[in-house]
Amino acid sequence: MALDTSSYKIPVARTVADLRATIADWRKQGLTVGLVPTMGALHDGHLSLVDLVKTKVNRCVVSIFVNPTQFAPHEDLDAYPRTEAADAEKLNRRGDLIFAPTANEMYPAGYATTINLSGVTGPLEGEARPTHFAGVATVVAKLLLQALPDVAAFGEKDWQQLQVIRRMVADLDIPVKILGGAILREADGLAMSSRNVYLSAEEREAAGQLNIILRETAAEIAAGKMISTATAESTKRIIALGFAHVDYLEVRDAASLAAFDNDKTTGGARILVAAKIGKTRLIDNMPVG
Repeated sequence: MALDTSSYKIPVARTVADLRATIADWRKQGLTVGLVPTMGALHDGHLSLVDLVKTKVNRCVVSIFVNPTQFAPHEDLDAYPRTEAADAEKLNRRGDLIFAPTANEMYPAGYATTINLSGVTGPLEGEARPTHFAGVATVVAKLLLQALPDVAAFGEKDWQQLQVIRRMVADLDIPVKILGGAILREADGLAMSSRNVYLSAEEREAAGQLNIILRETAAEIAAGKMISTATAESTKRIIALGFAHVDYLEVRDAASLAAFDNDKTTGGARILVAAKIGKTRLIDNMPVG
């Protein structure tokens, strides 16, 4: 059943045809267009991407679509928060159009195409969630081709995802400039995420230490400590906080996500972590040096 949008102050397009009609009208007026793809449950991190896009173009479309193809069968697709009315209120006077298609609109009967990348998708999230990036790349490619914006913005919290999208756009010659938006953090440094609402009070306190450990580890490695030693010690610290397990805590080349030889960085490094506490899987990253 379609949601009642009569109380929304921002227009909503439910179909690709309606999205394209609105954008075509903007283009006739000589306006430039940006896109912020999201899965909804918007927080200040998402809104900062809208603000970033609006510094570059005249109009901003925010897509809200919980994409089923990037979730494995055991992951939290059904539980993922869906708060469209609240999202629309947050976008008032910020965005210019919400694109909120159904799964059938995005993947109609007979849909059979998936985009698979190699290299940048292999490590880290690629090992922990083997089907994830094929779903991400496919839905992002569809959104970019549906809207054909001048720019599109993605948050740096999902650092590997950002590099995957940049690689895909370059490889497929999609004429859209990809912007990376800085990570927004809570007062204690926890990276903002829609999944943070799942955390209990005790889990939330422990989660606030994750970024501190990450920052200290990055500083140690930048100062010359062996990568394997620093990350092994920090993994133990994260587990001691009450995290159930650490999927990865690794230092990689910032663009290619390749590992460094000889246990030392050689410039352009990023430290990335994924760890689960309670039912919540948290990710974060930051530069090394």
